Amino acid sequence: MTAVIPRRRLAALPATPRYIAGRAGQALLALFGVVTIVFFALRLSGDPARLLVPEGATAADIARVRDRLGLNDSLWHQYTTFLGNAVHGNLGYSYVQNRPATDLLAERLPYTANLAVAALVLSLLFGVTVGTVTALRRGRWQERVLMPIVLAGQAMPAFWTGLLLVLVFSVGLRWLPSTGYDGPLSLLLPSVTLAALSAAAIARVTRAAMLEQLAQDYVRTARAKGAGTWRLVTRHLARNTAIPVLTVAALELANLLGGAVVTEVIFAWPGLGQLTVQSVEARDFPVVQAIVLLASAVYVVVNLATDLLYGVIDRRVAAGGGSA
Repeated sequence: MTAVIPRRRLAALPATPRYIAGRAGQALLALFGVVTIVFFALRLSGDPARLLVPEGATAADIARVRDRLGLNDSLWHQYTTFLGNAVHGNLGYSYVQNRPATDLLAERLPYTANLAVAALVLSLLFGVTVGTVTALRRGRWQERVLMPIVLAGQAMPAFWTGLLLVLVFSVGLRWLPSTGYDGPLSLLLPSVTLAALSAAAIARVTRAAMLEQLAQDYVRTARAKGAGTWRLVTRHLARNTAIPVLTVAALELANLLGGAVVTEVIFAWPGLGQLTVQSVEARDFPVVQAIVLLASAVYVVVNLATDLLYGVIDRRVAAGGGSA
């Protein structure tokens, strides 16, 4: 029988061990599935050794590469070796650059992480603020001014936004550097470009969640008791609209980490996106494979953290997930 927990006690209820263990188990299962899919997808798509050799390579050259990669072993032995190496953080070796793939990722990841975090902060600041204002001022001039900006941000692709920003702020006004990394100012244009689409999505979700809550009875009761707009937002609306906003923010963070390829190419940003393009062009499949695994792991970890935060924001989620 499901335990019934009084609502007044939910605020003090911690996330249950069963809830945490269940979400962690799902995350580990997802990671295992991703690693397995990546392994077999590469081998079903063709001989990995042929991806590393240049055009016109002889059969002897291909055989040497196959032996170096361990592709002459049985498929099961290759799979177990691949799993063991992945568990120990060994994601392969780049024979194009003669370095472990993890070293290449470790060099580029901080740049992509800084770009993604900066873009997420801008997205949240703009999206939550604009979504809240347009919901509270529905039908007024604030909504008529801000909503076209949101729609434009959602409609414009990243490459077009980036080129416009470079044309205005780098070529025209000469205020900001256009490419590469040369201090904090170099982060501004790429982060704004990357944040544009995410900010629009967060603004729309925030506005929809706010409008839904504003139609509830408790809002009318709070207004009847004399609650001001600030108190209404901070004490009631913010918490009740947090879960949908958190959901879209988590998905956007994963997208920002994994989908910064176009932005990094436009601004010559030395991150994982640029490394991905370079590795594909060089047919360096171990590095591409490592990047795919890293991006998938980021998605899984972000989703796990989001699930756990659900239980912090709304204790009924944890209570429901952990009750028997």
